[in-house]
Amino acid sequence: MRLPLYQVDAFTDHLFGGNPAAVVPLESWLPEATMQAIATENNLSETAFFVHDGDNTFGLRWFTPVAEIDLAGHPTLATAYVIFRSIASTASELKFRTVKAGTLVMTRRGEELAMDFPARPPEPCAVPPTLAPALGKPPITVLASRDYMAVYASAADVASLKPDFGAIAKLDRMAVIATAPGAGDVDFVSRFFAPGQNINEDPVTGSAHCTLIPYWAGRLGKTRLKARQISTRVGDLSCEHRGERVTIAGRCVPYLGGSITL
Repeated sequence: MRLPLYQVDAFTDHLFGGNPAAVVPLESWLPEATMQAIATENNLSETAFFVHDGDNTFGLRWFTPVAEIDLAGHPTLATAYVIFRSIASTASELKFRTVKAGTLVMTRRGEELAMDFPARPPEPCAVPPTLAPALGKPPITVLASRDYMAVYASAADVASLKPDFGAIAKLDRMAVIATAPGAGDVDFVSRFFAPGQNINEDPVTGSAHCTLIPYWAGRLGKTRLKARQISTRVGDLSCEHRGERVTIAGRCVPYLGGSITL
């Protein structure tokens, strides 16, 4: 069996920026163990698999190198990019059916693709005593949703973090988001650490912005925001807070196309 394979850099307008995602179109779902093995072999932060359900509706699942996850942003953006280019070139909207995140809608918006995702506002939480030492610098405050969110005073604080990934992997949430106010045309910045998912630092994390957008919209008193994830590769996101939903938009650049032999 041969399966198509695409690799796309998401949340960037240039090659080797943003976050690379693998995208695998399927005629029908493979066994979960096979999809997990493919994602492990790809060794990217996520591999997305999709099945065409008819019209402009698709089933979508995401796997890290170690597990299937409930929501992922940059591989969704990359999947939409592949579909708009190869399957639904005249469509303006796509619908993705997911196992745990419901139906996600993708739309073209000029040169960007926009994702309609659930908002996951952070809430006060008990702070593990190991969190601040694991990050290497105490945050101003810590909140949580799916992940811990550590808030710092400045982008320089976030950029200077040297995390202890072994210690972060032992925490009781999937990952840790570090964030701070931005400067100029950037409203806020972030970094994302998920060593428990075999991803020490994710270059650009769309799903983290389901938590970041409600927080910064409330703190800054605005619903439309520009975000930058300041990993080594750097990624830029256009964001909007819409109550129980958020819009996360960005560009994509194709890197490779090939096939998998099973």
